[in-house]
Amino acid sequence: MKKIFPLIVVLITLSVVGILFIQMSWIKNAIELKNEEFQRGVENSLKQTKQAFYDEFMYKSHEAVFNEQSTQYFLKNNFRVDGAFTQQEAHDIIESKLRQNNVKEPFEFCITNIYQFVVLQSDGFQMSSQHTAKNLLLAPEDAVRSHETLYLAISEDKNAIIREMLWMIIASIVFTSIIILAFFVTVRTLFNQKKLSEIKSDFINNMTHELKTPLATISLAIDALTNEKVIHDTDKIKIYSSMIKEENKRMNKQVEKILQAARLEKEEIKLNLQKLDAHQVINKVADNLALQVQEKNGKLELRLNATNPFIQADEVHFSNIIFNLLDNAMKYSDGAPHIIVETFKHGNGMLSIKVKDNGIGMDKETQSRIFEKFYRAHTGNLHNVKGFGLGLSYVKAIVDAHEGKIKVESAPGKGSTFTITLPGE
Repeated sequence: MKKIFPLIVVLITLSVVGILFIQMSWIKNAIELKNEEFQRGVENSLKQTKQAFYDEFMYKSHEAVFNEQSTQYFLKNNFRVDGAFTQQEAHDIIESKLRQNNVKEPFEFCITNIYQFVVLQSDGFQMSSQHTAKNLLLAPEDAVRSHETLYLAISEDKNAIIREMLWMIIASIVFTSIIILAFFVTVRTLFNQKKLSEIKSDFINNMTHELKTPLATISLAIDALTNEKVIHDTDKIKIYSSMIKEENKRMNKQVEKILQAARLEKEEIKLNLQKLDAHQVINKVADNLALQVQEKNGKLELRLNATNPFIQADEVHFSNIIFNLLDNAMKYSDGAPHIIVETFKHGNGMLSIKVKDNGIGMDKETQSRIFEKFYRAHTGNLHNVKGFGLGLSYVKAIVDAHEGKIKVESAPGKGSTFTITLPGE
């Protein structure tokens, strides 16, 4: 998995980059083709305009011609624009041929004679644009009388081609964006799956360790009970039986944690809300943990200053919340723990419970994931932290079920502070 995962990401990245390159190349080529098509349209329009002038001149002359050769002879000796066409007639001929070739841009024109004197000119034609305008000799080859030249200036809009292809460009951008989005979603999903795989492995290892220890103890106790020297000793039988009972309780607690997490995920836990004295519950949990705190030479300080400590809560789950927070504070301490539990009331009737410790603390990344199921913070050189990573996810779920809020403030090496806010009575 470790080798395949980077390969998948690299392959997907190359695919997306390749698709983007092809899309950009396609758009560029399409714009170039459209521009070439426009230029061909202008060239064709000029050629057709020349022929249209000839046809109109023949029609105006009422000359009787019998074949192509006689037509060419007549045009060679007689064709001219000067005096034969008005400005409007010339404009209409040029415009009709441009529109036939799908050239819709505005244009101006000028027709000059052999001496570059203007014969016909549109109102908007600027002589300065004569050098950049398209030009075409209107006179037939070997013309006798006329050597007139047409100058055609088209107001070419550089953005016209882009506007014409706008829907294609937008569609390309939309679908490309979808591909990029799908790429990021896929990569993120792969990362999440990788993390889930690591969490799953960590959970299985922790669960194996947590269940293996009591099972080993029970196995040893059972072996001792069958020993000849113990089987007739009532006191030892009681000791080993009590040991089996305690380890069995321990295993049941661990299994219950897992089942509890499953019920939370399915939203099957029902709260038995009642009026509770939060201070009373906190004192009770603190008393139960007092021995463990003393074993670590620690201190559990209660600052229960809330004037009205009553809340609407489920007694069992609320007790578990306090226990998990205090237990968590003790677990993540690499020295003598100093835990402070403080309560205070808000003006809106909410009760806040703050649990502060002097433990190893957490960085920002850990704080953002601390309430995820099965997630366990990295403890550096602290290797004695046990559990499944379910405690804080359970706390968060129960607090949310009580329509309360929980937040954490922490920094590496400076301890952590968890603040729970619950609706008051």
